[in-house]
Amino acid sequence: MSRDRDFGRREVLRAGGIVLGGSLLSGSATAAEGDGSTTLTVLSYNDIQTAAAEDKKFPRLVTLIEQRRAAADGPVVVVGGGDEIGPHALSPVSQWRAPVDVLNEVGPDADVIGNHEFDYGLDPISDVTTDSEFPWLATNLVDSEGEAFDGTELTEIVERGGVSVGIIGLADQGATTGKTNIDFEGEGITIEDYTEKGPATAKRLRDEEDVDVVVALAHTGIDDAEDLAEADADDDIDLVVVGDDEQFYPPESVDGSIISEARARAAYLSEIELTVADGEVTSFDGRLIEVTDDIPKDPTASEIINDYRAEVGLDSVIVETETPLDARFGSNYHRETGYGNLVTDAMRERADADVAITNAGGIRSDSVYGPGEITGGDIFNTLPFPNTLVTLELTGEELVDALESQVITLESETGQSFGEEISQQVSGVRFEWVPHEGVDEQIRDVRVGDEPLDPDETYDVAVNSYIANGGSGYPLEDKPVIEDTDELLVTLVVDYLRERDTVAPEPEGRMQRVDRDLPDASVTVDGNGKVVTQFDAPDDVRSVADDTVAVWTPDGEHLDAEQVVFGEGDETLVVRVDDGDLAEAVDDADDGDEIALDCYAEYESSEFEQIYFERSRLNADVAATVRRRGRGRAGPPGR
Repeated sequence: MSRDRDFGRREVLRAGGIVLGGSLLSGSATAAEGDGSTTLTVLSYNDIQTAAAEDKKFPRLVTLIEQRRAAADGPVVVVGGGDEIGPHALSPVSQWRAPVDVLNEVGPDADVIGNHEFDYGLDPISDVTTDSEFPWLATNLVDSEGEAFDGTELTEIVERGGVSVGIIGLADQGATTGKTNIDFEGEGITIEDYTEKGPATAKRLRDEEDVDVVVALAHTGIDDAEDLAEADADDDIDLVVVGDDEQFYPPESVDGSIISEARARAAYLSEIELTVADGEVTSFDGRLIEVTDDIPKDPTASEIINDYRAEVGLDSVIVETETPLDARFGSNYHRETGYGNLVTDAMRERADADVAITNAGGIRSDSVYGPGEITGGDIFNTLPFPNTLVTLELTGEELVDALESQVITLESETGQSFGEEISQQVSGVRFEWVPHEGVDEQIRDVRVGDEPLDPDETYDVAVNSYIANGGSGYPLEDKPVIEDTDELLVTLVVDYLRERDTVAPEPEGRMQRVDRDLPDASVTVDGNGKVVTQFDAPDDVRSVADDTVAVWTPDGEHLDAEQVVFGEGDETLVVRVDDGDLAEAVDDADDGDEIALDCYAEYESSEFEQIYFERSRLNADVAATVRRRGRGRAGPPGR
């Protein structure tokens, strides 16, 4: 499944290929023999996204493209793999204009409409195409008459150096409909199967337009691009330039087509040299070229970006952070982050809500900011969508349904590629999530504020407008709206930070992952000596990581275990904590109170093969009875 993020799964270099008998075979590329051959160079990029608003890699990519154009031994075609005009730090204020202005300087031969080209809505697509001095392709997104929609084109044919190149642009239905709130069917647009439309269009270009080379711009992700190559039974598609899942995928021969993806955010340029003779590709050589700081910035591109940045003051410092602000996809999709807490805390404060939720995909840039000074541009980079703040009224049951809608199980197709995911960030709520099929509850032990969740109680829940309208699969589009503001999520977070000299957000145990349960336990906390608890371990526990074992209180305080013993022979887990420290952690409790504690531990599992996380995770519910010595709340001994 193609995803809107990259977790570095493909970090291997790939070989080129040669054509023998009409099919590409792996091996080093060799030039075709004979006087009639031409070397056609195809340069490609994809998913510019947040780099479009920064005077960093994007202007260097522009220079690199010009350098490789000049160095080519023959004609050159430049193409994009989609998601170029959003999201980025300037998109809430300048929308598509900054990246389009820079791309006009590049002068690509074509690009493909990706899901983020719809960030500004459906109607603005015609504005995007009008402002662009190059065609945007959407071969399998057609209107009711089967024609191109809103200024897009079905195909593009480029004649260079005696070589005719046909270009098509394909989108995956799941990526397009799953990452936008546009009702394409209601708007009269059909998303046709790219594995059928792509090969059929390529064959038509060869048969009717007599093209020598067919390039498919596939905003589908690598896995779906490989499906496209397999579906192209007659090998009419020579090259597939991929976007969407942002992988590092140097040119590789797959089922008769060459496939390549240049990661994202202007970090790489794909360069593929095709040897063309007698109307067909006879060999190729290719590579990904890193965009490094040694490459000078194109001055015009830098000027365009900096002029837009100056209009909104993106370079001014707004706060200092004492902890890193982690906007990486891998972090925010899989677990609670300090930055996710900061964003949702700002939302909850502004809305005066009980709970705040934001989708992991709404936090962008795939970078870490700080510790140190944070600029307005840093925040715009991480929250680049024009989403606004919306407050909904949800019952406790509806709140749980919303949280549960984002759990990705390890056994699912997505989980098999990316691992267990919680796919959101929250404020005002704490819960455990169980990322496996066949469990009774995937969201459990939910607390709102200081109290256990009441399924029948109503809560004010602050969200962004995207998920309020059902984006990312949240079941919220029909829920009562308390307040629908026009306030951009990014500007309210900037305002929240401007009110503070420093921030230091950290994970607080708001979302606790649990793969397996230990038996419940009971302990007494009197502040004296040690508290020792013994558990029967599940059968799949091979070993326990001692330094991950901790006891957590309902309000997020946690205490690391002093000693952990896992007896493999009798499969028992013994955990010891200091009673005095534990008494401090529950200092607000009165004598005789029973406090619901949780013990968490990471372990090596014989059953679960984790993809993202290093280990699986255990949980035990621990009922702690507080015994205070003397009057009131005497502390631990010696206090």
